[in-house]
Amino acid sequence: MADSFKFNSSNLESSLSSFKQRGITEFTLQDEAILGHKGKLLHFLQVFREKAGDVFLTLPVSASVLDMDVCKACAELYCTLEIPFSGLSKGGSYLFDKKFFSRRADMLNTLGLVFGFDMNFACDAGDSVKSFRDRLDFALSLYPNHIDFPQLEAGGLSPQDGKLSSIKMPKPSATFSTQDIKNCRDTAFALSTFYTYGRAVTWFLAVLAPLKMSASKFFQDFAEWQKINNCSLESPWKAEKAGHAEIERMQLSFLKFKYEEKNKPQLFEVVSNVVRLNGALSRCFGEGEECELELSYNPDELLSGAAMDIQAFFDNSFIENSSVKVFMGEEGPDYHYC
Repeated sequence: MADSFKFNSSNLESSLSSFKQRGITEFTLQDEAILGHKGKLLHFLQVFREKAGDVFLTLPVSASVLDMDVCKACAELYCTLEIPFSGLSKGGSYLFDKKFFSRRADMLNTLGLVFGFDMNFACDAGDSVKSFRDRLDFALSLYPNHIDFPQLEAGGLSPQDGKLSSIKMPKPSATFSTQDIKNCRDTAFALSTFYTYGRAVTWFLAVLAPLKMSASKFFQDFAEWQKINNCSLESPWKAEKAGHAEIERMQLSFLKFKYEEKNKPQLFEVVSNVVRLNGALSRCFGEGEECELELSYNPDELLSGAAMDIQAFFDNSFIENSSVKVFMGEEGPDYHYC
C-alpha cells in the first residue's frame, strides 16, 4: 500500500512540487475552503498543473462549483471528479433538480472529463424507495464513470483503508422501512459490482436498451442473482477484491440469462463481443494485461457508435469471425488481427 501524506492549507501549495520526489502518484483534495470557493479552486488547479501535473487528482466537489471555467481547468489535468448526487428536503418532500445535474453532466461529457456520483438513500426527510430508484435511473443516463454509495460501508470495513467505517445505516421512516433500506442497499451493491467495478460505463446503456427495463430494475434482479450465486453483499465475496475478468464473467452470465428471459437470445452474441472487447481494452489500460480474443464481428465496428444500438447492429452487421490481440500501443490500448 502506498504511503499516506497529509498537507494542511498553509503548506499544501508549497508541497506540490515535492510530490514527484516523495513518490506521490495520486492525490485527493479535501480542503473544503478550496473546494467550495471557485476562485480558490481555480488558483489551486493552475498551481497543481504547473507543479504536479503528472499526479492523478481526485476532487470531491459540489456540482454547483463546476462551471465552465472550473471544468476547462480540470480538463487540463489527469483527474476525476466525485460529485454528491443528492437533493433537498423541504416541507416534508424530497426535491431533486434533474435539469441542474443534466446541464452539468453535459458539460463534463463534452469536455471529456471523468466523473462519478456519490449517492445515498433514506438519509433525508421525504426520500422514498421510488425516489431512490428514480435518481439511480437518472444518474446512469448521465454516463458517470462510477457511482459510490457510502452506506455500503456502514457497519463494516472500508475498502479503501480496511478500517472500521464510521458511517451508520439510516433509520427506518414512514417512507423507508427496514426491508426497504436493505433492498436498496442490495441494489446499490449490485450496481457497484456490475457497473462500477465492472467498468461498464461505455456499454451499459446500450446493452440495457433491448431488455426494455429500467436500470434500477436491472440491478434489483442482479442483486437477486448475486444472492443465488453467493456473491451478494452478505456473502464473503467482495467486489473490490475481485479481478475485473471475474466480474466480466458475472456480467456475461447475467446478461445471457436476461436476454434469454426477454426472448432475445440472438442478440447476446453482439452483447458478448461488445463487453469482452471493451473489457480487454480496459484491463490492458488498467492492469497492463495483453490478451487474444475470438470475436464474431469487426472490432472497429464493435467500438463505433453503431454498436450503441444492439438491435440495429445485429440486423445490419455481417458475421466476421476473427482473432484479435489487445496490447498497449504508443498512445494507449490498441489491437490488431492475429
